[in-house]
Amino acid sequence: MTSTLTSRITGSATLRFLGKRLLHTVVVLLGVLVLVFTLIHLVPGDPVRIALGTRYTQESYDALRAASGLDRPLIEQFFAYVGHALTGDLGVSFRNGQPVTEILLERLPATLSLAGVGMLIALLISIPAGTFSALKEGTVGDGIVRVFSQFGVSIPDFWMGMLLITLFSTILGWLPPSGYVAFGEDPGEWLRRVFTPALTVGLVAGSIMTRYVRGAVLEVAEAAYVRTARSKGLRPAVVTGVHIARNAFIPILTITGIQLATMLGGVLVVEVVFAWPGLGRLVYDSVASRDYPVVQGAVLLIAIAFLVVNLIVDALYALIDPRIRLS
Repeated sequence: MTSTLTSRITGSATLRFLGKRLLHTVVVLLGVLVLVFTLIHLVPGDPVRIALGTRYTQESYDALRAASGLDRPLIEQFFAYVGHALTGDLGVSFRNGQPVTEILLERLPATLSLAGVGMLIALLISIPAGTFSALKEGTVGDGIVRVFSQFGVSIPDFWMGMLLITLFSTILGWLPPSGYVAFGEDPGEWLRRVFTPALTVGLVAGSIMTRYVRGAVLEVAEAAYVRTARSKGLRPAVVTGVHIARNAFIPILTITGIQLATMLGGVLVVEVVFAWPGLGRLVYDSVASRDYPVVQGAVLLIAIAFLVVNLIVDALYALIDPRIRLS
């Protein structure tokens, strides 16, 4: 009876916790819609005139402005934009007339693959290196890890990418320097092409995460219950795996979510260096050509990616640590 009551209370607290986070996500998303719409319209230049280029005539100019709704008052444009966005209609590109939603869906797999492989590399680097550095605090090994993590944080993304291209493509000749092949078309070629840009992203993110992992493990390792476990004669592997790793997981999960959301947003410089057709490269090209609908759609999708990742992280918080969902 007591167990059933406790389970119901815990489940109710979890639902309340997730409900609050979901409401917060919706409010932030509405704020993003307002901000994106406002900033885009503050950018100087006439997007319709730029889009027409040499095809400009007054008739075509007026027709495109009317078709895109830019001839209406701003408040009407905003509510029309929000209404269409809620149904998945993000307008059409000024450059080629293609629906923005289709353009984003075409670019999304490239970004997902780069972010997924990059995050896997970052985790494979940061968790072992950060844990080792914390447990060997003050030793030569700790110093080596800290130096290399500082190096990874300090070096610019584009320079890291160029170094890896030089190594794997120019010197060794193992991998192509740029380009993208979908996983469904050729998994082997996809892996060859995604490895170098993902390694660039993963090394930078892994260096950042290593410092957070080290700090989290150090904080937990100095806790009273860890000292008690060691004083009882438990093996170091048990103390690390049971008492330290689990309690250090919350801050590690936080930085993992932040880095993953950043990757999903598109690592712009990396995508430009490797000619990677992701969302970051799409935003870069669209800003240069004043393609407002594509810029709005891409920024909105990136914001949604951030919010979804944060919501998932919050849900994992509630599952891992009951104190969070009951607070």
